[in-house]
Amino acid sequence: MSRARIIDLALMLGALAAGTLLAELLGATNTGTALTFGGIAFLAMLVYVLLRR
Repeated sequence: MSRARIIDLALMLGALAAGTLLAELLGATNTGTALTFGGIAFLAMLVYVLLRR
């Protein structure tokens, strides 16, 4: 695996974790709801990574 791919993967997983944590801190009803927002953040970062190339 190249260094660029590892960085891209870390960015996407970081966005998932950050989106989930932020939703939890802002009062998400349950973990499933928070993970939904984390998934949206992951997909947004995926689009960014794909368009950056």
